[in-house]
Amino acid sequence: MDGTIRKNIKEGMVVAVVQKHHQRTGELTEGVVKQLLTKSPEHPHGIKVRLQSGEVGRVKEIVDDEID
Repeated sequence: MDGTIRKNIKEGMVVAVVQKHHQRTGELTEGVVKQLLTKSPEHPHGIKVRLQSGEVGRVKEIVDDEID
């Protein structure tokens, strides 16, 4: 699924995000979505989320769309 469309992302999903300080390298961080931060229905660089670990980044891929 596409990480640039807000309706594709729900709290509890496992996603891979790129954090601001890793944008140049493209290093991804995997985690569980705690909160959606982007209010618009889509964003070209990915929907910004806060992971349960507290890290914030833009969704580059949805790893597991099954919500526990």
